[in-house]
Amino acid sequence: MGASWSVQDFRQTGVTQSGPGAFFLFCFWKTWRPSVEKYGQMRFLTAEAKVSAGRLNGKMREKTLTMDTLNPQVKAVEYAVRGPIVIKAGEIEKYLEEGGTKPFSEVIKANIGDAHAMGQQPITFLRQVVALCTFPELMDSPSFPEDAKWRARRILQGCGGHSLGSYSASPGVECIRKDIAAYIEQRDEGVPSDWENIYLTTGASDGIMTILRLLVSGKDSSRTGVMIPIPQYPLYSAAISEMDAVQVNYYLDEDNCWALDINELYRAYQAAKLHCQPKVICIINPGNPTGQVQSKKCIEEVLHFAYEENLFVMSDEVYQDNVYTPDCQFHSFKKVLYEMGPEYFNSVELASFHSTSKGYTGECGFRGGYMEVINMDPEVKAQLVKLLSVRLCPPLAGQAAMDVIVNPPQPDEHSYKQFHQEKSSVLGALADKAKLTEQILNAVPGIKCNPVQGAMYAFPRIFIPPKAVEEAKALGMQPDMFYCLRLLEETGICVVPGSGFGQKDGTYHFRMTILPSIEKLKVLLGKVRDFHISFLKEYSALE
Repeated sequence: MGASWSVQDFRQTGVTQSGPGAFFLFCFWKTWRPSVEKYGQMRFLTAEAKVSAGRLNGKMREKTLTMDTLNPQVKAVEYAVRGPIVIKAGEIEKYLEEGGTKPFSEVIKANIGDAHAMGQQPITFLRQVVALCTFPELMDSPSFPEDAKWRARRILQGCGGHSLGSYSASPGVECIRKDIAAYIEQRDEGVPSDWENIYLTTGASDGIMTILRLLVSGKDSSRTGVMIPIPQYPLYSAAISEMDAVQVNYYLDEDNCWALDINELYRAYQAAKLHCQPKVICIINPGNPTGQVQSKKCIEEVLHFAYEENLFVMSDEVYQDNVYTPDCQFHSFKKVLYEMGPEYFNSVELASFHSTSKGYTGECGFRGGYMEVINMDPEVKAQLVKLLSVRLCPPLAGQAAMDVIVNPPQPDEHSYKQFHQEKSSVLGALADKAKLTEQILNAVPGIKCNPVQGAMYAFPRIFIPPKAVEEAKALGMQPDMFYCLRLLEETGICVVPGSGFGQKDGTYHFRMTILPSIEKLKVLLGKVRDFHISFLKEYSALE
């Protein structure tokens, strides 16, 4: 009988021992395997029969995961940018595709900062480098310039097996981290940057969530308070809800072009201390959804406030290339901190974030990003690395895309002219669209739009007549949600109500991107103008 057993049979047992004991285990396995297999089949048949019987009796197994057993922090999460109004827009889009009729022929989705979805063309050099990294056989093609090939070879040298399909170290590919540090030093005019403080992330949002996980702790009055601007990008409120932290709102000054008022920071901080422990302040600069660019003086005041109150600073700087107003300039929090002197620069804990998704590249789908973390306690830093290692590493293609953004063609390289033209074209068009949006919206009665100094959104304030407010409340929805739904259903324009970002009581807004082509943006703004005037007439007539 033993002669009929093959080596493959023995391997199937999974036995890794050797000697007589292993032979005994093997014999036992060989003898009982048919019985076990038959028993397993019988159990399966019996289970199937029980399920069928249960169905016949009208009884079914109860689900383990229900809305009653779901993590309550998950239920508390809201994300307006992809919320109910966007779902409704998708339904209308599908209805039109199936031959349905509406007063419009297409849905224009101005709800999210997705540049390529709005028609922006990729930056050629970035795609060339990523293509070469993905398919190195293209290195032999004369269609690709040598400066792109050089960068691709360097990135691949840093990858395991020289392949973009490998894992990298959890903080990212070393040469890319070094390129990012060099970029930061150049951007900040010589302020030192240590590549070991750089961590590649899956978009900036991954880095933001990771830092918040380190910071959030405590229960009851010792729960971590997270100070965020209002209006804010809903990632922050969603993360705070998911982690069961305390959201501490500080309001931006709409009458002063959404500036950050230091007195408002102190007010919010002192009020929060009564019921939680504020530990971190988040700043978005340039602003989302508000489009403001903070002055250097404002940043100094924020950093002094953080220094005094012992707060960790999180600086969301993903729109640092998107500055359109000539008298505005992007100042990194790190550079301003350095210029405030060693006492500040060597003590204030700061994490700053950047991304491939915005800027002039708009490469959202690559999910590339990085964070620079300074003055973090070395033992905590080890915990950060541990936390990053759990998710193995960010996507390698996103890391490669991030490298091109921080290491673009130089003036003496072949690709520089085309790269510079494409970059200037994108940013120039965005500046024109920012101005156009402000001008057209401010010409509409009942709409007031602050200058879009940076980023890629307008956040206009809209007047909603009292009768419309009453109707919205009767329907159980926020007035600006009611307004935005009406706008969608009557014009096909999809924007996000201001209530999804936060706003002062009694004020109403919506957020829209400035990303559509100039022709489509004119159509969009014209439809918004006509709708708003009609909406005012309808509900003012009811007064």
